[in-house]
Amino acid sequence: MFADSDLLEIIRILEECYPEPVCALNYSKDYELLFSARLSAQCTDARVNMVTPVLFRRYPTLEAIATADMTELEEIIRPCGFFRIKSRDIVAAAAMLISEYDSRVPDEMEDLLRLPGVGRKTANLMLGDIHNKPAVVVDTHCIRLSNRIGLTNEKNPVIIEATLRDMLPSDKSSDFCHRLVLHGRAVCTARRPDCMNCQIAGFCQCFHGEQK
Repeated sequence: MFADSDLLEIIRILEECYPEPVCALNYSKDYELLFSARLSAQCTDARVNMVTPVLFRRYPTLEAIATADMTELEEIIRPCGFFRIKSRDIVAAAAMLISEYDSRVPDEMEDLLRLPGVGRKTANLMLGDIHNKPAVVVDTHCIRLSNRIGLTNEKNPVIIEATLRDMLPSDKSSDFCHRLVLHGRAVCTARRPDCMNCQIAGFCQCFHGEQK
């Protein structure tokens, strides 16, 4: 069982290491983050950030996206992969936001999950980053680090989300997940974790040989 005091200390250390836990996806409107997150599936944030300026210049409003020429839209987002299904989801989601949500990204999990192409990871991202609600964004970094640290032994994102939601202070959960991403990219990488330079190694079960 992971001690609450240890988790609070991990949170404190990561807050010092990464004082600005911002999302790596660039956006200026709520729906831009939503569509950027859809494009990021099986694609790097860096590549998405190269594509979205072109996308949102060509289609500067939700109405423009909802009525986009599908062939043209597919060509713009082709570098992000799976461009056909992503294009269909983005157009359909834009239309639903207009028709059912007054052109705003909804602030409830159930409504977000109704949008085409939106799963729990994206829904939590929107709740946390757009609506400042408690959220647990479980991506590959979160799965890897929460297992290595010893916060969970699960691989199922839904179970991990529920576990971390119970463990984390609600006002820190969203930022904690962003900090795991930053730490996962900078130190605790998938291929070669830099344990000797990890600021939270003292609390990590993997570092102490208790987990693989």
